[in-house]
Amino acid sequence: MTDKPPLTARGESSPTPAPSSELDSFLAEIRGRTTAVTATRGRLVFALDATASRQDTWDTACELQAEMFREVAATGGLDMQLVYYRGLGECRASRWFSDPGQLAKTMSQIMCNAGHTQIEKVLVHAKKETKLLQVSGLVFVGDAMEENPDALAHEAGELGRLKVPAFMFQEGHEVERTFREVERTFRNIAQLTHGAYCRFDSGSANQLGELLKAVAVFAVGGVAALEASKDAGAVKLLRQMK
Repeated sequence: MTDKPPLTARGESSPTPAPSSELDSFLAEIRGRTTAVTATRGRLVFALDATASRQDTWDTACELQAEMFREVAATGGLDMQLVYYRGLGECRASRWFSDPGQLAKTMSQIMCNAGHTQIEKVLVHAKKETKLLQVSGLVFVGDAMEENPDALAHEAGELGRLKVPAFMFQEGHEVERTFREVERTFRNIAQLTHGAYCRFDSGSANQLGELLKAVAVFAVGGVAALEASKDAGAVKLLRQMK
């Protein structure tokens, strides 16, 4: 992982997200799998697949992330770090941001580029970060998996022992040939880290945005923070927690 700012320009993109039943299940899983946040401030790693297949949805992911961050920025309780991979082995991590404007600017400078997935590097990076200072959670958004599932399971298990839940968002359609294989791997990572899994496709961007904001609020203050929030995603989450 390097900490250099991205040098390329923004690519274009459009909505993407999931059936409400899947989203509801995701919300319910958060209750059963996530662990209490012990850091003074919430620290959330936001990781994105920036390979060519995600070009069409990159801008939407940027917008949803910005909304998610703004949700808790006013409280001064959340720091976020952007991690992304693309191209031939390029995997970068930004510095930690407390200013949503700076993070949005960093994301706007990234352009997707053809390459293989590097999910293992993301997991290893989250593990290193939490050894320096506890990370509240890892959010990952991607549509593919081209790595050894056993190697990913090993790193996920290590992350789970460090009490860093991974929230795995899978973009795509069930009719796609590799969808189920990717789903199995993403679900396994979520289970091993005591996190949660959700798929999304075109049509549920708003719901996904609400969910991301709810995860951010949870990362800062747990259930108590969600109860104080008026966000629709938080309401849905609390409904599953009763």
